[in-house]
Amino acid sequence: MNNKHVKCAAAWWMCAAAAACNPGHTAPQADALKPVVVTAAVRHDSDDPAIWINPADTAASLVLGTDKDSDGALYVFDLQGKVLRKVSGLKRPNNVDVAYGLRVNGQFLDIAVTTERETNSLRVFRLPDMQPLDAGGIPVFEGEQDRLPMGVALYTRPADTAIFAIVSRKTGPADGYLFQYRLQDNGKGGVTAMLVRKFGQYSGKKEIESIAVDNELGFVYYSDEQAGVRKYYADPDRGGAQLAFFGRQDFMLDNEGISIYKTSDSSGYILVSDQEANAFNVYRREGDSGAPHQHTLLKKIPVSAINSDGSEVTNIPLGTDFPSGLFVAMSTDHTFHYYDWRQLERLIR
Repeated sequence: MNNKHVKCAAAWWMCAAAAACNPGHTAPQADALKPVVVTAAVRHDSDDPAIWINPADTAASLVLGTDKDSDGALYVFDLQGKVLRKVSGLKRPNNVDVAYGLRVNGQFLDIAVTTERETNSLRVFRLPDMQPLDAGGIPVFEGEQDRLPMGVALYTRPADTAIFAIVSRKTGPADGYLFQYRLQDNGKGGVTAMLVRKFGQYSGKKEIESIAVDNELGFVYYSDEQAGVRKYYADPDRGGAQLAFFGRQDFMLDNEGISIYKTSDSSGYILVSDQEANAFNVYRREGDSGAPHQHTLLKKIPVSAINSDGSEVTNIPLGTDFPSGLFVAMSTDHTFHYYDWRQLERLIR
């Protein structure tokens, strides 16, 4: 093994040992997948990752990760897990997502959007240099008794390339729990947001944090923790009917991070964290045979990431370590774990 892989193996064993000594966390299973890379640790509390694909050189792509604290930050890692940039001074950033080609001041920009819980705001940054585009923050859930934004996922509508932010919160009503905003040029070289709909049911059991969008198929999924995974149309013009509510008996306790791996334009896998089990549940992206909105558990994959509540995946080849794509999972030891997609693929098939 080269030095990078030796360091990663050592970090995994430290992670497993820490979990074994902490009664609040279950240690990874003996057969758990071991990461190819473990990132440098964030300062406070790692939470949610996103992946930015570098169009000029995919091997130079980036992983973003939030550090959830009142003195929090948004970290930018390379594919070796090294910190390249750090946006400090964020007030409890929670989740983060990436979108490509937002038109601002006559240019098409790639953006990273994170929720900032203690300011009830979205923060928007230009990629890859992480320059802010939000004039200090875009308010969300205005006029609501319950605000505290947590989850965010970005939807790019294929028909017109409009980009929307779908935002969840710490708590809220039984219906209309999520707010959807269209991101737009503010005419001053920055970004603003216009509320376009309120949608989504909520069980009231815990909270809704993780959201994932399938741009090509046009669906949004979110984890109603301790209840299941809900599915809706991502396009606000298609209405707010719930399409599916699955995984209701498939998790030890909390269902959390959601990510979508695409094997074609219409097929692939939905991966959902079984947080207390240190595993990810796998469902078919296209649904069951003849039932596109029925998603039956296909496989449960144990991972070394501890108590993971955030994940992201891409099918784009990213250098020699990730030739079939990269799966990133947050681990509660303040790090993010990188897995070669082929590790998961061998267990799914």
